[in-house]
Amino acid sequence: MRKTKRYQVNQTNSLWQIYNTVSFWKVAKNFIVIQLGRYTPFLGMKNWLYRTFLDMKVGQYTAFALMVMPDIMFPEKIIIGHNSVIGYNTTILAHEYLIKEYRIGEVIIGDDVLIGANTTILPGVTIGDGAIVSAGTLVNKDVPSGAFVGGNPMKLIYTEEEMAERDERDTDIN
Repeated sequence: MRKTKRYQVNQTNSLWQIYNTVSFWKVAKNFIVIQLGRYTPFLGMKNWLYRTFLDMKVGQYTAFALMVMPDIMFPEKIIIGHNSVIGYNTTILAHEYLIKEYRIGEVIIGDDVLIGANTTILPGVTIGDGAIVSAGTLVNKDVPSGAFVGGNPMKLIYTEEEMAERDERDTDIN
């Protein structure tokens, strides 16, 4: 189960009440910073923008590919470890607005994680150290350290132990 905090709403759907949950000015500032980050080709500059203006926790040598979309409303809920790669056009959500409620949850991505292109990461998930997420995956639950996952809905393809055995076999063949 994803680790999110739920907030009930009584009137219209929760998205119509967005500025009761987050400041318009915060969203406007975040939008500008994220758009700059999405298009800049300078990895160090992206990390600096995200750390400085969005309060994201971004580890050293983490690389955001072109067009990555961090959460625009709650980017401070995103924590990414060292030396990870976030693939092209990936979306990292820390919120979800539904009809009768909205949910907010931290997204924690460990060290040495590879996230494939066009992946969507939902709020409240943890991706363990050394994990690999295949391109186009909907990450809707936690990913164990060292695992290889993929698909929509996400499925475990290899555990850390199976990945190690596979690497050993490949080394022996070569």
